[in-house]
Formats: sequence, C-alpha cells, structure tokens
Amino acid sequence: MEEELTYANVTFKTIGVFAHIDSEKFSPKEIIYDEVKTQDSHPIITENEKRSQFHPLLFLGMICFILLLTIIILSVYFTYEQRRQSGVLTKQNLKLEAMNAALRRRTAELHRERNRLNWTLDVILEYDNFPAAERCPQKQCKPCPNGWAMFQSNCYLFTEDEYSYKWKTWQQSQEFCEKEKNAKLAVIDSQEEQEFINNKTKKYNDNNHGYWIGLKKDTEDMWTWADGRNLSVTFWSTQEAGNRLFCGLINPNLNNSSNWAKSSCSMKNRWICETRVLIRPD
Repeated sequence: MEEELTYANVTFKTIGVFAHIDSEKFSPKEIIYDEVKTQDSHPIITENEKRSQFHPLLFLGMICFILLLTIIILSVYFTYEQRRQSGVLTKQNLKLEAMNAALRRRTAELHRERNRLNWTLDVILEYDNFPAAERCPQKQCKPCPNGWAMFQSNCYLFTEDEYSYKWKTWQQSQEFCEKEKNAKLAVIDSQEEQEFINNKTKKYNDNNHGYWIGLKKDTEDMWTWADGRNLSVTFWSTQEAGNRLFCGLINPNLNNSSNWAKSSCSMKNRWICETRVLIRPD
C-alpha cells in the first residue's frame, strides 16, 4: 500500500526586523508542497491481485493436464489397436498358410494322379489288344496280373514248370514273353533288382540249369540286353565260358552276388518275363 504525505497550504511569513520593509516590494512568499509522495521499495500485493495472477497459471496447468491425459489415452488406444490388428493378421496368416499347405498337397496329389494315369495309358497302348479280363478282373485293375510278382514299377513272371518238355530255349522264351504276355525277358538294372530276382529263383534239375534273362551277345561280340540297351551293372560268375555261349541266364546254384552265367542259346531252361506295372506306385 502506498503511503501518501501531503503538505498543503504551508505559508511562512516574515516577521520581526523585516516588518517595516515595503510590502509592495517584498510580498510574502508562499511555498506550497502539494501531493508529495513516496513509494515503498517492497510493495504489498493485495489478495485480489494474487488471485488475478493465479488464474492464468491454473488455466495453463489444466490445459497441460488435459493434453497429457489425451496423449496417454491415445497411446493406450493405439497400442491396443496395434496389438489387436497384429493378432488378427497373425490368425489370417496362419489360416492362409494352412490353406496354402493344403493347396500344395492337393496339387501334388493331382500331379501324382496325372502321372499314374499317363503311365497306365502308356502301358495300355503297348498292347495291340489290351487283355482287360487279365489285367482288370471284375473291372478292378491291379498293378500286376495274377501269378506275377511286383518289384518297384515292374512285374515279373517266374516260370516254375517241373517237366523239361515245357522248358524253352532263349529265343522261345523271348517269344513267349512278347507274344503271350506282352512282356520281355527280364532286364536287371540294379543291385536291388538282382537281389529281388535271386530271392524268387530256386535250384532245379542240375547245376547248369537256370532262368533265362534278356542277356545276349550281339553281332559285335558285345553283351547287351535284348532291347538293345547296354549293361549298366553286371553280376557275372567267375566261371569261364566257351566261345559258343551267346545267351545269359541266372543260375541259382551259383553265388547270389555273381550268378549270371553264359550258356548255349539252344539249351532249354525256365525263364523270367518282365513288364511294367499297370498302375504306377507312388
């Protein structure tokens, strides 16, 4: 609060020795001090002034609080929404992956089915007159005809005639396989196939008899398969053969790992026919 010191109408009059001086020349002088004020270096702030200064600060604080609260709420909302969307996307991705896997499996199945059908069609077209009654009895097609043994994608017929009059020469055996069974004398391309055939053959008559396979010496004195292919593997016995032995057979009397024997093509033996399966295995 400001202090006010007011000096008003203060008049000093000359008296005494100066009284006889002409009043016209020397009139009394008046020195007036009016509204003389002093200001306190430490002003006192009123309650109203304090309130007027507090209101803007309060308003600003409320705005800051509201903004902070809004930011927190939006952060929580967007975090929740992001997690929710992430969960939805994860579920959709899993669903799409499952559908994709199912589609790949189905596509693979269709490819296998197409390959099987193409294989079957090729086998049927090898026949001039497809023996449906033999290959598909009661309209149910089977990979191999009755009495044939299946190995991988081939069927094998092992003749088991006990009487020698039913045995055949190499050429007769080849013709029987081709004309009667639409097949060929067996061709061996692997160790596994060799072992399979060994397990199906058995000794008979004497140590020289065996089962004709598609081995024959060509005009250039080279051993080849009857279909013209070269030998990829061989299982010849160590026995020395004569110069006139131009046909090959499997002799069960020899070591299983090396039981191919060279024989005269006119010798009569049992034989092994081979043909492709009608229905290709997976």
